[in-house]
Amino acid sequence: MTTATIDQLQDEIIEEFNGLDEWMDRYAYIIELADTLPPLEECYKTPDNLIAGCQSRVWLHAEVDEQGLLQLQADSDALIVKGIVAMLVRVLGGHTPHEVRQAKLYFIDEIGLHTHLSPTRSNGLLAMLKRIEAYAVAFDTQNNA
Repeated sequence: MTTATIDQLQDEIIEEFNGLDEWMDRYAYIIELADTLPPLEECYKTPDNLIAGCQSRVWLHAEVDEQGLLQLQADSDALIVKGIVAMLVRVLGGHTPHEVRQAKLYFIDEIGLHTHLSPTRSNGLLAMLKRIEAYAVAFDTQNNA
């Protein structure tokens, strides 16, 4: 089985959004993506996993599996935010911490997400990205120690 690269996954999301002209349709699709996230176990809904800077509550848990791949799990109490974090999990989960650190995320701008989010949601998105980066740095450093 061939695993898609981070760029291939970003391109898939861009293609999915290219078929949606209206932003109301794009928001509806983001909400649909929220349903793709598996439920986050209650034991991971801790203050340590809560993303600071988000208007809604977002939990993000990460671990590295036996193949050395970053496994991300997330949840939010807001559907649009949950859909956004579902896209981040889809693109960045299942890759090595090093690959995540090296990734240039362009899909967010390509689908126009930054320009259609409120300032508080944009700050939340940035906080989620920073948390994923921090996890990747920590696990990458651990692997190279």
